[in-house]
Amino acid sequence: MSTTSRITAAAVAAAVAMTTLAACGSQGGGSADAKTVTLVSHDSFRASKSVLAAFEKESGYKVKVLGGGDAGKAVNQAILSKDNPQGDVFFGIDNILLSRGLKAGLFSPYRAKGLDSVPAALQLDKDRHRVTPLDYGDICVNYDRGYFAKHKIAPPKTFDDLVKPQYKGLLVTENSATSSPGLAFQLATIAAYGNDGWQGYWKKLKANGVEVVDGWEQAYNERFSGSAAGKDKGDKPLVVSYASSPPAEVLGKKPAPKEAPTGVATGTCFRQIEFGGLLKGAKNEKGGKALLDFLLSRTFQEDVPLQMFVNPARKDATVPEVFTKYGATIDKPTTLAPETITQNREQWIKQWSSLVLK
Repeated sequence: MSTTSRITAAAVAAAVAMTTLAACGSQGGGSADAKTVTLVSHDSFRASKSVLAAFEKESGYKVKVLGGGDAGKAVNQAILSKDNPQGDVFFGIDNILLSRGLKAGLFSPYRAKGLDSVPAALQLDKDRHRVTPLDYGDICVNYDRGYFAKHKIAPPKTFDDLVKPQYKGLLVTENSATSSPGLAFQLATIAAYGNDGWQGYWKKLKANGVEVVDGWEQAYNERFSGSAAGKDKGDKPLVVSYASSPPAEVLGKKPAPKEAPTGVATGTCFRQIEFGGLLKGAKNEKGGKALLDFLLSRTFQEDVPLQMFVNPARKDATVPEVFTKYGATIDKPTTLAPETITQNREQWIKQWSSLVLK
């Protein structure tokens, strides 16, 4: 999720007809009038047409969605235009980028309706309510079940497993400097081994033949042997992807298989949380608050899984069976405080690049 190069970008887009309400607007244009509310987001934002239409009918506001590239680019643009914001609500800043947005003063405090139904662990700004948690997902190593069954090798479960001899040359990951999943995987290893131990771990991973590519599309669809989209192309049975990747592999298949062809190494995951917030200086503050309430409503939250292939933030939202049957539940994901990430991110990326890419 974003910061996000999501599974929806390829496999899901081919399997499900999804509608994004896109609109053109001038830089810093904000809402066109009092009956228009503008949502600024990354390009991975998806919502069913009927769901957004329900909000428009109920509220009387017309929704305009402005896509701003990947999440990092969208957040940077929002910061650059904060004195004349492009819209009323921002969707898609995550815990990796959150402190940057909060430090820049992007958001006005607002406690959205329904927040009591969101677990406290997702509410990273619960004292000030500058942002509202709207979804979460886990970035984890995925494995090709067929490969490991054929070679009679148990698939890895943990970070420690990945550096064992039987997994030599089997893993492909994304570049931390160019990919959100790649950076999240690096952060996961930092959370697991600490600031003093993560570089030693990556030395072992490099010695064990890890392959690094620029982004998720290349890693999953070109190098991973378990990707339906990249069938017979990849020779890497291990890839850094999402805990929600297995449901995407079976979506629309008839008859439905007993299990997904790919699995998740549940001890390798990093929790990614996405937030929405009322942009400071929003031209339609009232409409922005109404839209934030809607984004946290069960109507929208129950639309999230099969549109953006992440989990709804509300604990009372119903999740589709394909998600629960084929997806992996991550009980103890690694995580780092947003402030810690902000303070160290650039240095960590430079250290990783020097260590792994040279």
